Amino acid sequence: MSTQMLKARRGEITLEIKKVAEKENLSPEVVAQRVADGTVVIPANINHQNLVPGGFGLGLRTKVNANIGTSTAYPDIDREIEKLRAALQAGADAIMDLSTGPDMDSSRRKILVESPVPVGTVPIYQAAVEAMDRYGSIVQMTADDLFRVIEKQAQDGVDFMTVHCGVTLEVISRLKEQGRIADIVSRGGSFITGWMLHHERENPLYENFDRLLDIALRYDVTLSLGDGLRPGCLADATDRAQVQELLILGELVDRARKAGVQVMVEGPGHVPLNQIEANITLAKRICQGAPFYVLGPVVTDVAPGYDHITAAIGGAIGAAAGADFLCYVTPAEHLGLPSIDDVREGVIAARIAAHAADVVKGIPGAREWDEKMARARKELNWEEQIRLAIDPEKARRYREQRNIGNAEACSMCGDFCAMKIVGEFLGKPVEKC
Repeated sequence: MSTQMLKARRGEITLEIKKVAEKENLSPEVVAQRVADGTVVIPANINHQNLVPGGFGLGLRTKVNANIGTSTAYPDIDREIEKLRAALQAGADAIMDLSTGPDMDSSRRKILVESPVPVGTVPIYQAAVEAMDRYGSIVQMTADDLFRVIEKQAQDGVDFMTVHCGVTLEVISRLKEQGRIADIVSRGGSFITGWMLHHERENPLYENFDRLLDIALRYDVTLSLGDGLRPGCLADATDRAQVQELLILGELVDRARKAGVQVMVEGPGHVPLNQIEANITLAKRICQGAPFYVLGPVVTDVAPGYDHITAAIGGAIGAAAGADFLCYVTPAEHLGLPSIDDVREGVIAARIAAHAADVVKGIPGAREWDEKMARARKELNWEEQIRLAIDPEKARRYREQRNIGNAEACSMCGDFCAMKIVGEFLGKPVEKC
């Protein structure tokens, strides 16, 4: 029973650490030290057989997650597998299975077989659905029901799990005292809150945190401490309930690290532009540099249909401030289940945000990528521009649809191409491409 963290602390350079180091252009020793101290995690369940390891955290490229999963309205897992493939083709670094449709075990196992990148889940979703089937009510779920699901998902090979351990009675009390417009928008947070208020008992994930650590240790599951009180609108951002939950998560990070369990922390949510950096700085400080995983943040509430853009704006600011892992938001957010095209758009938007942040973070290779594109543009080298594009497929489609033949310039400027004209006057004529 040993995790990537425990092995790194013993000075062992695992295969997973070597692969992450190679991908990140860092030395294995640097990656191992960061895994040992908890500022980098490598979600790699011992039972995820086809996994290509990836790392999230300090000094690594900002990663992007894509959510997929069945629902009662759309129970077809084959459609979700198509979304998985689209997300991977668009460059997603991780996948979360948020299924609530029928036969969740089968859906999850199919996703694990298909996914070479780390797979995450929110176990309380399955526990809640099973409680509805078994008892007719989510609040009749028992702590043992929840932990059985966690164990089963760990056995299947899930690499990281969102667990809402910080939603405590004290946090709920602060929420009620201060008040909110949107209250609780986290589905998992709402399930656990409803259970606590019904039974007038403490959160079983908080109360039995050592039991959770034992499961994580056996399978090397990375715990993703969920933000059940994340703000669901700008007006609720950075309030007392959110900050109180964060304080508790910071304490749980310490307990997980002491046990040798890899852990990261999830963050908001809907946050105004001028509060994003403060949120990231606060989370990093309170949680002792644990990798920080954010949803967006979404920077305005009024853009349904365009929330991949509102999230990319917030994601770029958040990642530049120190967030390590962006959960994509699709154009369908707040409106409905995303289509395959929505998934692709969401991944690309989040990747743009992540890369923009990596440029200013000084991540190896980030600025060099932009410089190569700049030189290709200067040379009017269209093939190289398309090759370097974050979405080559879309770049090629635009180029082919909106230009005539092998036009030297683009159809926007035509004969008045700035690059071409200035190059000629500077004695640097551009070769036709």
